[in-house]
Amino acid sequence: MTEPAAAARLVVLISGSGSNLQALLDACADPAYGAQVVAVGADRDGTAGLDRAAAAGVPVFVEPVRAYPSREDWDRALTARIAEHRPDLVISAGFLKLVGPHFLAAFGDRYLNTHNTLLPAFPGIHGPRDALAYGVKLTGATLFFVDAGVDTGPIVAQVAVPVLDDDDEETLTERIKEAERRQLVEQIGRLVREGWTIIGRKVTIP
Repeated sequence: MTEPAAAARLVVLISGSGSNLQALLDACADPAYGAQVVAVGADRDGTAGLDRAAAAGVPVFVEPVRAYPSREDWDRALTARIAEHRPDLVISAGFLKLVGPHFLAAFGDRYLNTHNTLLPAFPGIHGPRDALAYGVKLTGATLFFVDAGVDTGPIVAQVAVPVLDDDDEETLTERIKEAERRQLVEQIGRLVREGWTIIGRKVTIP
């Protein structure tokens, strides 16, 4: 009898409420999903996401930027803290800090982020607002591997969300979040179960 493969180890980084984290925790409760969240990190104390992790019995850590004399020192400390947990994937689930070269050298081909537009359109922190202002009829969410740019890394998957005539920033953002969360859970499951390759800008899941 063949032993089942060990579950992939996920470290999830958050800055806020942790709704995407909760979706991953729920998915990981099924052994068939193929992954477990082994640690949750944040850049500040007191977030609801840390409470969610603690309630699930997942170890947590906090690395505030202000606790270090320089951004480089913080980047080194964050990298070392995550490395302690030997992750197969590191996932930004609403982590609002840009990581630096030490982090990317360690985890660049294993660090996933999700963005609330169809990249490369409308990068940055105001994606849905910018999409509305431009008048597009279709936007969505993008899951990608992080590189040194802002929302510029190789794309894993995208899901489309129509822009309705009566949408405002709030309604559009909420519909994108729902699609984004489903995509995040589905695609991380595929990555950990099936593997992936990155050649240039192309991500392939067998």
